Amino acid sequence: MTLRRVPNTPTPAFQRHIGITYSGAETPDSGLKGLRIGLAVGDAPAADVAPPPGPRRYWTRRGVAEWLAETLADGPPTLVGIAHPFSFPLRYFEVHHLPPDWDAFLDDFQRHWPTDNEHMYVDFVRDGLGGDGAARSGSVRWRRLTEERAGNAARSVFQFEGQGTVAKAAHAGIPWLRFLRRRLGARVHFWPFDGWAIPAGRSALVELCPALCKPDSTPDGRDRAAHTACAMADRLQQADRDGHLADALGPALRPGERPVAQVEGWILGVG
Repeated sequence: MTLRRVPNTPTPAFQRHIGITYSGAETPDSGLKGLRIGLAVGDAPAADVAPPPGPRRYWTRRGVAEWLAETLADGPPTLVGIAHPFSFPLRYFEVHHLPPDWDAFLDDFQRHWPTDNEHMYVDFVRDGLGGDGAARSGSVRWRRLTEERAGNAARSVFQFEGQGTVAKAAHAGIPWLRFLRRRLGARVHFWPFDGWAIPAGRSALVELCPALCKPDSTPDGRDRAAHTACAMADRLQQADRDGHLADALGPALRPGERPVAQVEGWILGVG
């Protein structure tokens, strides 16, 4: 279930590896300590990427999306792991009569949860002060197949309360996936929605669960979120170089599970 080392050294598919911890707190333009970028270039260890110079000490969700759009538009193939769910359980699609299509989901979700709008909090939508979240809600009992396979390492995308939940991050982050999809088009492969195999030379975005990357204890001089983002990038780099990435991109699924996972998304490293 984890991105582990295996004893071979194939040619890496990517020249840069990025890990992004995520936060659904406050607004899209709030600087958030939990929102960090780790970047590993070539064989070098990952380093914390600082936000652009300005009044904010930490990245904003808008800033991260714009940085990714610029970084992935040109340059070498890059693998980006983001720590929030990219989609919802199939039950959500069924209850809300949505086609099993990820692009249609992105548009529909942003209309109801416009958490990429200026001054918009996730809680504003939850409380009926913006958007129409009540028309696109879900139950904590609904879990994606990948979450069921991950066990305690992954929570329901609708579990807003409690430690270690990802619901706010997902509801805040999914509109920015739509932003990147519209900005970058076919230049970036959104895995597994665009297919389980990533074309050679193409950059890609994947969902990561930090708990599966098992970051070491935080070293002196680096806060936990920055260390986790760098650990995510380092683990992607390692998996790309030791051959395990190819295995992780093709998880063992039954024939009927594969199309479900292409609608719900999949956590890289869950087998």
